[in-house]
Amino acid sequence: MTDSSVLHDTRAAYDAVAPTYAELFSNVLETLPMERSLLAAFAELVQADGARPVADLGCGPGHVTAHLHALGLEAFGVDLSAEMVALARRAHPHLRFDEGSMTALDLADGVLGGILAFYSIIHTPPQHLPVVFAEFARVLAPGGHLLLGFFAGDDPRPQEFDHKVTLAYRWSPDSLLDLARQAGFTEVGRMLREPYAHERQFQHCQLLVRKPGNP
Repeated sequence: MTDSSVLHDTRAAYDAVAPTYAELFSNVLETLPMERSLLAAFAELVQADGARPVADLGCGPGHVTAHLHALGLEAFGVDLSAEMVALARRAHPHLRFDEGSMTALDLADGVLGGILAFYSIIHTPPQHLPVVFAEFARVLAPGGHLLLGFFAGDDPRPQEFDHKVTLAYRWSPDSLLDLARQAGFTEVGRMLREPYAHERQFQHCQLLVRKPGNP
C-alpha cells in the first residue's frame, strides 16, 4: 500500500461513506459474541505483558477503540480517513484518534503492547502487505500481540472482491500467517467462523500473532 494512488482512493472512499458507515457499524460488536471473546483475550494478554498502549489501526468511527478502552487498555485509534477520525473524536472525546497510514506510523520503535487491525488490512494490495507487517513489527514491543480480522477463503492466493466501500481482498488464514511469519511473528491462535445471516457470505477469521521477545 505504498502506492499513493491506492491510499488516496481508499481514503476518499471512506471519507465519502463515513456517516453512513458509522451509523451501520458503531454497534456491530453487540452482534459478534465470538469476536468480543477474542478481543477480551487479546486485552488480557496485553495487560499481562506490561499493559503498554494499544493501537486500533483502521479504527473507523472508533467503536472498537472504545471497546478496547472499556476492557482496561490504553487504546487509541488511527485511520486513513479524516472524516472517520472526526466522527470518532466526536463520539469518543475522551480517547485519542489520529490520521495516519499503516504503512508509515507516526510512532517510535517498540512502544506498543498490542495492535488491532480489525478488517482494516483487507484493502491493502497483497504485494504491499509485507510493508504493513514490517511496520507492525517495528512499533510493537518484544512480546507484543497483533490481532488481525479479515474475510477468509480456502484459496492460497488472495482473492479480490467487490467490497461495499472499495476494492478488498480475502485471504486464507495460512497464507496470511505466512506473511506475518516473514515479518517475525509467531501464531498464538485463530478463530474461524461462518457468516451470520446479516453478513455477506464469506468466512470470517481472527488471527492472533505475537512478536517474539519476552517469554
